[in-house]
Amino acid sequence: MSDVTVSEVTRVRAGARCLASMAEVHRACDAMAENISARLQNANPLLLCVMTGGASPLALLLERLDFPLQVDYVHLTRYGLATSGGDITWIKRPPESIRGRTVLVVDDILDHGLTLSALIDECHAQGAAEVLSAVLVTKTIANRAGLAAADFSALTLPDEYLFGCGMDYKGYLRNAPGVYAVGAAP
Repeated sequence: MSDVTVSEVTRVRAGARCLASMAEVHRACDAMAENISARLQNANPLLLCVMTGGASPLALLLERLDFPLQVDYVHLTRYGLATSGGDITWIKRPPESIRGRTVLVVDDILDHGLTLSALIDECHAQGAAEVLSAVLVTKTIANRAGLAAADFSALTLPDEYLFGCGMDYKGYLRNAPGVYAVGAAP
């Protein structure tokens, strides 16, 4: 159970700075979907949504990808309800249906890349023919410890604590309309 209060969440939301409006997010997703379509339209890909943050970016992509594809999900986390990462915890591993498939992992954010790197490694270990990654946001972080870059990224934003469009603040604010940076320390 989280020790965060609704008043804390309200305070964080009120003090946040909008880094990308929904209009900007939609334009960026349009461009990312064009790139994905050019690369995968004939690949019969399996899109793997990284729960829970990847649900919003996946929804934004699905309405823009007009070619045969399938969708499934995985669930792993380094954060839980914390604001800093720890060890990776698997809740649901990739399905057996990835064997021999082109897989597109869809997540909300690429920060240090440890979670995505572990997921991509697991997909390869389970026999995926090819594994690509798509994220809504890539943070500007030099020398990532894990995955250096996503294959597809809609937005590049500063290395700040972000929420909205799937990204959360202690389990809240995933539904914020746009991408926001937490203001002063909550």
